[in-house]
Amino acid sequence: MERVTDAELAAWRGFIKAHAQVIERIEQDLSREKRVPLSTYDVLIALFEAPGRKLRLKDLTSKMVLTKSGITRLIDRLEKDGLIVRAKSEEDGRGLYAVLTDEGEAQLRRAWPVYAQGIKRYFASALSEEDVRGVTAAMEAIRRHVAAASPQ
Repeated sequence: MERVTDAELAAWRGFIKAHAQVIERIEQDLSREKRVPLSTYDVLIALFEAPGRKLRLKDLTSKMVLTKSGITRLIDRLEKDGLIVRAKSEEDGRGLYAVLTDEGEAQLRRAWPVYAQGIKRYFASALSEEDVRGVTAAMEAIRRHVAAASPQ
């Protein structure tokens, strides 16, 4: 097994700690402003960006960080709150889609300014333009590496 260097471990810990702090602050801001939490926002934005504003539930689950049971509970809650609806697949009749409702889009749009301000305040304002390019390149390199190493 290849050894993790002290520098690699420090970079990893820095990434994890910074991520946790930024997310916690943005969550606090969203809560204070009575906006949807980030887990809800993540589902709503995934649906908003999808063709027809809908995704098969299994595809939505693969885009989320939550466990399968966690995403199921979240989808149940979002449907109860009127932010999404479930619809049967028109192609095969077996699969289910999560579909963004008008209210879901409205809540997404209400949350975005708070979220965007948090990104700027807690993340981007700490970085120079060169740092932003470096972080972007590093995250893309990691994403490509993981994608190439992951079984499809």
